Amino acid sequence: MQRVTLVRYAAKADRAQENEALSRAVFAELKAARPNRVAYALFRDGVDFVHLFVNFATDDSSAVTDLPSFKTYVRDIDARCETPPQATRFALHLLDSYGFGSAAPA
Repeated sequence: MQRVTLVRYAAKADRAQENEALSRAVFAELKAARPNRVAYALFRDGVDFVHLFVNFATDDSSAVTDLPSFKTYVRDIDARCETPPQATRFALHLLDSYGFGSAAPA
């Protein structure tokens, strides 16, 4: 099984830039760590944020959640949000994909 996690929330208007900066720190650390067979994306529209995480190998998110920058990011997430994060997690079998690069199974 692979892990797919989708998280949606709205940041407070005066904290949206801070939230983006904290999120980008996670990506910087993730890019340095270069875990195998994971993909992570961040989307933003104004104060609305969407995170998409896929682990193509196992039903596990620790490649991101164990990062010190992620722990910093989630530490006060509720205080930064107008609408709290809503996570949807799936344990699925990938059938096909396009555009996930080297993270996707061959």
